[in-house]
Amino acid sequence: MLQRISQLVVVGAIAGLLVAALALPALGGLGITARNVASGFLDMPSNLETPPPPQRSTIYDREGNVIAEVFDQNRELVELEDVSPVMVDAILAIEDASFYEHGGIDVSGTLRAAVRTLNGDVEGASSITQQYVKNVQIEAATSQEELEQARETTIARKIRELRYAVALEQRMSKDEILEGYLNIAYFSDGAYGVESAAQHFFQVSASELELHQAATIAGLVRYPYLYNPRFYPEQTTERRNVVLDRMVATGAITQEEADEAKEVPIDLDLDTEPNGCVPSDQPFFCDYVIREIEADERFGSDETERARWLRTAGLEIHTTLDPQTQEAGQAAVDDWVPRENESRKVAAQAIIEPGTGHIIGMMQSRNYGPDESKLGETSINFATDFDRGGSTGFQAGSTFKPITLAAALDEGLPFNTSFPAPGTMTVSGQRSCNGGSLQPWNVSNFGDSNDGVHNMVTGTRASSNTYFAQLQRRVGLCDVIEMAENLGLRRADGTLFTENPNTLANSSFTLGSEEVSPLRVANAYATFASGGIYCEPQAITRIVDKQADTTTDFEPDCERRLDEDVADGVAFLLSQTFNGGTTTGLGIGRPAGAKTGTTDNSAAAWFAGITPQMASSIFVGDPRGPQQHPLTNVTIGDRYFSVVFGATIPGQIWHDTMLAAHEGLEVEQLAPAPSQFGSTAPPRQPRETEEPSPAADEGGVPDVIGMEEDAAVAALQDAGYRVNVSGGRIRSSQPEGTVAAVNPDPGTRLPEGATVNVFLSQGGLTPTGPADTETWFPVQPMSPFPSPQRNE
Repeated sequence: MLQRISQLVVVGAIAGLLVAALALPALGGLGITARNVASGFLDMPSNLETPPPPQRSTIYDREGNVIAEVFDQNRELVELEDVSPVMVDAILAIEDASFYEHGGIDVSGTLRAAVRTLNGDVEGASSITQQYVKNVQIEAATSQEELEQARETTIARKIRELRYAVALEQRMSKDEILEGYLNIAYFSDGAYGVESAAQHFFQVSASELELHQAATIAGLVRYPYLYNPRFYPEQTTERRNVVLDRMVATGAITQEEADEAKEVPIDLDLDTEPNGCVPSDQPFFCDYVIREIEADERFGSDETERARWLRTAGLEIHTTLDPQTQEAGQAAVDDWVPRENESRKVAAQAIIEPGTGHIIGMMQSRNYGPDESKLGETSINFATDFDRGGSTGFQAGSTFKPITLAAALDEGLPFNTSFPAPGTMTVSGQRSCNGGSLQPWNVSNFGDSNDGVHNMVTGTRASSNTYFAQLQRRVGLCDVIEMAENLGLRRADGTLFTENPNTLANSSFTLGSEEVSPLRVANAYATFASGGIYCEPQAITRIVDKQADTTTDFEPDCERRLDEDVADGVAFLLSQTFNGGTTTGLGIGRPAGAKTGTTDNSAAAWFAGITPQMASSIFVGDPRGPQQHPLTNVTIGDRYFSVVFGATIPGQIWHDTMLAAHEGLEVEQLAPAPSQFGSTAPPRQPRETEEPSPAADEGGVPDVIGMEEDAAVAALQDAGYRVNVSGGRIRSSQPEGTVAAVNPDPGTRLPEGATVNVFLSQGGLTPTGPADTETWFPVQPMSPFPSPQRNE
């Protein structure tokens, strides 16, 4: 200890003389002596914090694959023992040959600075320790004022650096200082630190650098912009050769080795480290994760501080993203809605893991980028809410109907709660949530909704608007709205339904007339799949802060929001849509439930579906304004659609995503229909009092299975029905191009003018008996016939 103190005093005295030489020209008129300056030098503050320099933060998926790296400076820290010895020799030779001999101040260099100062020229730091001090102060600056102070070319700054350098040598070893310097120094062209420089310029680690490479890198640090090898290869070569000559002078290498290294051309193998979400394969999830961190008050007092922490702390950010699910979903949205489609339509999907709230997939059919005018590019994440980089949302259509089912079951209504559900009716008697009476509401069904009496099972299967309008009236609009908020739903602009006066008087709430995001819809459906356990959507599971040596774990934020039987009841009702309902032909060969959604005038199309392992929601529409650019008479990619419904594109995306995402997963069962809600049988229909239609006279829907398309359409029209031919073909035992199935089934008695949906065969199945709708696999539409209408 006494030795270090005496060493400090000696160095301090020398430093004082040097400082005096620097300072006296400016202070000479004040009668200040060198002894005064030397004494004051030792009294100056000397405690310089030396935190690790800014590093890259890395975002990982749940399997440890890199999603993205985020940084202000491309830097990867390396220990001195992992730096090639020839690199160490090169940097010492060119920057501070006597580094291991002096006490932090290069006497000759500082004297040289004093002489130049007398001539009015302020020279920069000389020793490696002084350079390290300067860089530490620059990196530690948290304001523009501090940054300017660290960079100012004044005698005051030089004196501070000298004092810090002397003190630093007393508490850090030479190796520690050199390691810190090699990690903090800027080596040109965006490479900070010797490890990043080696990888950037030569595609090798710092430990593998050869002589000519090490000399090149060492020569960049003094004037990184002037010697940038990307733009100034000749200057770089000259500087490298200077380094080699200095290495000969210090005895680090022989003249022969230097001459040989000079003959090697500077052959760069540039590698620019991807930074941020733009180059990521999962850019919109990446953006969501970054916004989650920047919004979390645990990580800083304001968003600016949190953003700096994220980009400088070298974090390991572990997330919930499942690579198999993400890849499956991205492939599906890109297939059905190509990113650069001329119609400018977009598909966005969010996938939640029931019981944890983990976001295991988030994708959309756009490239991530700032130029909204460029075809196929956007920085808006249409899968999420506005405060997480999303839009203000889109009307969700009939995907909201299960909210009304949940409210009805929660109030004890049974499955057989029935209402006459004609094609068109006026619903009156509803009350707003602020106590007033609502105006009578005229509501209609789409053509393929079987008119008649419906209960919860058949009403859900047919997606009958008139049934759900009456069920909402029975339950109460306010109760349905409160159930939606209980399931985590809110407007995508951040407004709660109960805080929006328009929502509180929205008669058509059950039909999905509120603007929401796919993430919120998927998370509500996840509550049905999990038996009533609601979890907040979660993207991050753990953050490791290596600089602070801390780890923050994020546990699922879950609680019971629904009675288990209520959730299981809704899940059961959703499963019935695959049995002759609006999702017929979209089964994935394992237990599932789903609901389609199409808004007025086909402005937007939705699909939301569940399995025990996943809940997904898909939106398809036009970001420019769905009402102004509807999904009618539109060509998306190479497919033409007269009308897009929830089952047409969103349903196909869900089907393709779930098939691939569930590959390798155990088949789990949805809960059976809870007995407390009674019978699941269809309601009894009233006896016909009018003359039967010609179609009914002849036994209902004709059996056109196996017929050619034109002949089948003609037969159905002759029987008095309207016909829609599905845009997606299904696997069946019927010959390719012939009719594989109709919905409703052959023989079903329908009123004249009702719509029959026709599904054409893809072929591919060996005849084994009646078709199983749960094994139908749609493929891309091959003809310009209208897509199947859905009462959505």
